[in-house]
Amino acid sequence: MEVARKLPPNQETSIRTYVNNRTRLNPPLSDDFFGNCIHTVAVNATSSELLRNGLGCAAWKIHQVVMNHTDKVAREWVESWVKEPFTYKLRHSPYNIQIGSSPRFKIYENEFGLGKALAVRSGFANKFDGKIMFFPGREGGGSTDLEICLPSNSMNCLESDMEFMEMVTSSSVLN
Repeated sequence: MEVARKLPPNQETSIRTYVNNRTRLNPPLSDDFFGNCIHTVAVNATSSELLRNGLGCAAWKIHQVVMNHTDKVAREWVESWVKEPFTYKLRHSPYNIQIGSSPRFKIYENEFGLGKALAVRSGFANKFDGKIMFFPGREGGGSTDLEICLPSNSMNCLESDMEFMEMVTSSSVLN
């Protein structure tokens, strides 16, 4: 996406995602817990670092920050919030990427009498430049469906990026 946005090499950027604390807490929250129990985690880098190191490195850094979000980290955050409470405000930057959704939702298993959905979309609300939604894929077997929000000129560039398209395109579609 940084290629598609044509950012300057020294531009600071951030890839943010949400971490589910339900199973990270000790003891874990019950599956019946009603409500959100998430934190936002981020990987920060310059545009040139992301381009030089590639998609695999960015994915690994996201994996590391998620795996390092432990019971201790979650509890320390809550304790600091109790001391100085604040209301979280969404801030969007044209230099950042925000990843959302959850594999916990069996999105294609909902049946309303019309057959299996052809695709899932998150709807009109809460769309902004740099938002990515991952859904468990319609094909099953660990596949993933993506919804990416970018201005049309950036989306056109992204669709022309062969490395990206090879990474996100199903082999069954290519053949």
